[in-house]
Amino acid sequence: MKFPTLYTERLALREMTNVDCDSIFALRSNESVAAFQERLLQENIEEALAFIEKINAGVANNAWIFWALTLKETDELIGTICLWNYSENLTRADLGYELMPDSQGHRFMQEALEAVLTYGFNQLSLNRIDAVTHKENIASVNLLKKFNFTLNPDFKNKSEIMYTRKREVRS
Repeated sequence: MKFPTLYTERLALREMTNVDCDSIFALRSNESVAAFQERLLQENIEEALAFIEKINAGVANNAWIFWALTLKETDELIGTICLWNYSENLTRADLGYELMPDSQGHRFMQEALEAVLTYGFNQLSLNRIDAVTHKENIASVNLLKKFNFTLNPDFKNKSEIMYTRKREVRS
């Protein structure tokens, strides 16, 4: 499958390459970006390169779609967004995203999420997309609510909550 590059008014959501190594390192070594995630900070460029290789191997194996979120005018990577952890029958996926602090508050993730949801529901024919976020990540919770995700009461975790959005059925 050819990688599905998506475009919005200000963004290009494209496949990650080794050229993005410095930006991925900046993103994945940033303490404020990782504040609500349970992962270690990257410590060097080699870890960023290994991450890019791992991501692209998963893309090649259709395990996930992981977009580099870039500014259309400059191709600067400002974040990532992905659909992953597909159900066995490929009707459900998890959503993940992260954005550099300097790019937060400019509605970039809102723009990207709209494109990814449209792609997931229309091109991949997903029936449901789940997003797990930290209970205290108010910006993420508000973003998900803006896009009609609803709290999933069946998800049990001390520090995280799950929001779910189902495909809209048109009559």
